[in-house]
Amino acid sequence: MKFLDAYPKEVKVFLIASLINAIGSAIMWPLVTMYVFDELGRSMKDAGLVIVIQSIGGIAGQLLGGSLYHKIGVNKLIVGALAMNALALFTLPAASTNWNLFMAMMGLVGLFNSLSLPAIQAFIGFRFREQRGELFNVIYVANNIGVAIGTALSGFLADFSYMLSFVLNGVSSAVFAVFFFVYLRKVGTEPSSETMDHRRVQPRTDSNWRLMGHAHIYLYMAIGSLFLLIGNSIWNTGVSPFIISEGWSKSIYGFLWTLNGVLIFVAQPLVSLIKRWFASTTTAQMTASAVFYFSGYVVILLLPSYPGLLLAMLLTTLGEMLISPAMPSFISEHADRSAPFYLGLTGGIGAVGRVIGPFFMGSLFDSGGLAPTAWLACAMAVLSIGSFVLHAFVNRRGRKAWTNSTEQSA
Repeated sequence: MKFLDAYPKEVKVFLIASLINAIGSAIMWPLVTMYVFDELGRSMKDAGLVIVIQSIGGIAGQLLGGSLYHKIGVNKLIVGALAMNALALFTLPAASTNWNLFMAMMGLVGLFNSLSLPAIQAFIGFRFREQRGELFNVIYVANNIGVAIGTALSGFLADFSYMLSFVLNGVSSAVFAVFFFVYLRKVGTEPSSETMDHRRVQPRTDSNWRLMGHAHIYLYMAIGSLFLLIGNSIWNTGVSPFIISEGWSKSIYGFLWTLNGVLIFVAQPLVSLIKRWFASTTTAQMTASAVFYFSGYVVILLLPSYPGLLLAMLLTTLGEMLISPAMPSFISEHADRSAPFYLGLTGGIGAVGRVIGPFFMGSLFDSGGLAPTAWLACAMAVLSIGSFVLHAFVNRRGRKAWTNSTEQSA
């Protein structure tokens, strides 16, 4: 891809390693429910419980990872978290003989996997300050290519061995840990002093409680993300059972996600136009994202047919493509040294929506089918639009106060 020629070699190497790790992670996650139900002989309720435990571990990992970035250092945090994640994955075959131990290990997998996420995002924001907005988007695309490849491979691996998929995920995590151990020693973790914006650099000595007081940086954005993730649960616990209840082929549900992966790659020029014409700032991109999600859910409500679902997936994917790089870009731009903490805090708050969304959606589908879930998704998108508009408003007022505060602290 010629557009990568504009980036230095160290960026290209990072993208390749990130792609490989994404493939390894995606090999495993679609199979967890199948493994618990098929291989372990547990109920779907038990399978759902495992996913909830893993998600809660992920929330804890996001919060903890952001807090530890400056306390133990980026190298130790990223390499240690990835190494511990690999170890947890390697022990899953043995842990599966005991149900309680298996659930505990899945919680640790969620914890260690998410522990490195805010640190990696912060590293990108710190190390490549001049290109971080572009890089967040490029890495997002690369990771989704990895997810598409990994999920495609997962079905073949499931026919051969569930445990092989877990082990391969562990191998990819271990390789990523070794990569970061070597990579960070070679390229460093910080930009040159000439590129630092000292006016907004938050001292490392600030307590987490004090950082949480700057609500305009993270709170309204995180709540907006939480609402979006609740609404987006409609695909798994609304659309999926709807397709089954209509007697349609299960493969057409998989094709929806194939479309999602393809669009993330091929629709980049369209997203660039949207950013240029309507959403030039990261705050505007978040609001536009929620509008696209809302329009997709309206289509599901009004056109509960397969063409309608395809159109809805197109619209919500555009929303996903706008918000995924916008949130870390905003935090990296506005929080500087405190970015790891805010990245973890925002990710943790938003992930709560991924935990509670399936319960609400599933309950509504059981009582009324697809329509109530679509109404809930629409309502969540409206609340998200409001949260992102409020986020943009308070940041126009709050940026000066944040700058003055950090100048006094320095």
